[in-house]
Amino acid sequence: MPFAVLVRGPSMVPTLRDGDALIVRRGGRAVRPGDVVVARFRTRPDLLVVKRAVRAQDGGWWVHGDNELVTDDSRAYGVADVLGRVVLRYWPRPGFMLKFRTG
Repeated sequence: MPFAVLVRGPSMVPTLRDGDALIVRRGGRAVRPGDVVVARFRTRPDLLVVKRAVRAQDGGWWVHGDNELVTDDSRAYGVADVLGRVVLRYWPRPGFMLKFRTG
């Protein structure tokens, strides 16, 4: 079942910006490196984040933001559990599909 999230902060600039609204899909195809995902860090279960999946590790994922100047990602908090893959940004550009995977 898909769910919506709102991006807060600059960690995914330039791909995503503060205020972007996203649709996230649970299940479906497996997460692959390069996918933009919504996850929770095992060391910070209260923190829901939007990051890019880098590699599978310890039964979870190592995730990074696209903005290299912001390090509130696996470099600070370790492995994350992915809740779903971002499939669509619906605000501020309704209906505009983004390619969230590299390569």
